[in-house]
Amino acid sequence: MNYKDLGLVNTKIMFADALKRKYAIPAFNFYNMETLKSILDASENTKSPVILAVSESALKYMGDDFLMGMISGAKIKSKNIALHLDHGHSFESCKHAIDIGFSSVMFDGSELPFSENVKQTKKVVNYAKKFNVSVEAELGTLSGIEDENTKSDKNIYTNPSDVINFVHETDCDSLAIAIGTSHGAYKRNNSSEKLRFDILDQIAQKLPKFPLVLHGSSNIPQNLIKIINKNGGKITDAMGIPAAQVRRAVSMNICKVNVDSDARLAFTAAIRESLFKKPENFDPRKYLTVAMNKMTETYIHEITEIMNSAGKAKK
Repeated sequence: MNYKDLGLVNTKIMFADALKRKYAIPAFNFYNMETLKSILDASENTKSPVILAVSESALKYMGDDFLMGMISGAKIKSKNIALHLDHGHSFESCKHAIDIGFSSVMFDGSELPFSENVKQTKKVVNYAKKFNVSVEAELGTLSGIEDENTKSDKNIYTNPSDVINFVHETDCDSLAIAIGTSHGAYKRNNSSEKLRFDILDQIAQKLPKFPLVLHGSSNIPQNLIKIINKNGGKITDAMGIPAAQVRRAVSMNICKVNVDSDARLAFTAAIRESLFKKPENFDPRKYLTVAMNKMTETYIHEITEIMNSAGKAKK
């Protein structure tokens, strides 16, 4: 299926505008109808472009037909929405996403030796170009756990000396870099830890007009942690990336910011609180509506207060 038939776009024009106007396209992960609808509602409410991100495990969870059926049923018409494979770990995974209608894919070769990362990324790029699908690559390794497919116990910063050669050799459309963000809800050991803006500055100088990407950039709102724990949850010592640091990164050529954990927390907090307050309720439509509202609220906050992408959707 061609992604254009679904009202989707690739990320090339999106990123060019984001670089020009100094904002970031939010890439929000989704897993079901509720998370998808919340993202689309927030995008429409704020007039923000948005990237619908799907990990390999989320695609497996939803299944090809259900996923693409939801995208088709959403009747996307804004021309500011991309469907993106998040952390494709093989050529076959990326090819499959392209074949079923994704408009953008990420090949994550960050665990591979440099030369092999180049080789495999280029293979994905060559295939994607046949369908005008954009490709994101990654240099450097993020620690933490996103899901069973994306996890690492090491954090290896991107080497600025490698980026020009890597981009030239692979012909990728954007580059995810490692400057201190991490996957999951436990991103920092203490409040004094900061992103490596010195590394970002060196990379931005070497690639002054090239789209850079931050993964693992959830804020981990403490109010949501409190709601979860107050209503039977047990999440301790979770710390995210401060909004001010993400905003600073956005001003330095970061034009795509990945956020996942914040929505998971919002979804969980809303359901726990709803069922605690109304333990007699067993109608999923009621507590799932509350969860969608809380996620939409969270997305709107991040679009307006962190990404600076509100009002940037092209007409």
